[in-house]
Amino acid sequence: MRDAGVPAPVRPQTRYSADGFWWWDGAEWRAALSQDRLWRWNGNAWEPARPERTVGSQIRGGGVIAIGIAVLVAVVAVATAVVLVVIMPNAAALLKEWGIGP
Repeated sequence: MRDAGVPAPVRPQTRYSADGFWWWDGAEWRAALSQDRLWRWNGNAWEPARPERTVGSQIRGGGVIAIGIAVLVAVVAVATAVVLVVIMPNAAALLKEWGIGP
């Protein structure tokens, strides 16, 4: 147990730059990523670097969905055009030929 009169040791707050590539050690900015970018400084020790999610990667993921939706819309539009142009004008003749309708 800790004595109530002794304050807890203060750990300096690690502060990172906006891009996350640098950290402030209280005196100067230091690299937060190793030169090969495989290791990242967490404020206490080096740990394996996780791939950063960037704006570009988020756009690429959304781009795939947008392309899929665009292809789906195009297929539905072509199918609708085929129904309207090919099948509908001949529908009366086909129904008559099959013995359905007037």
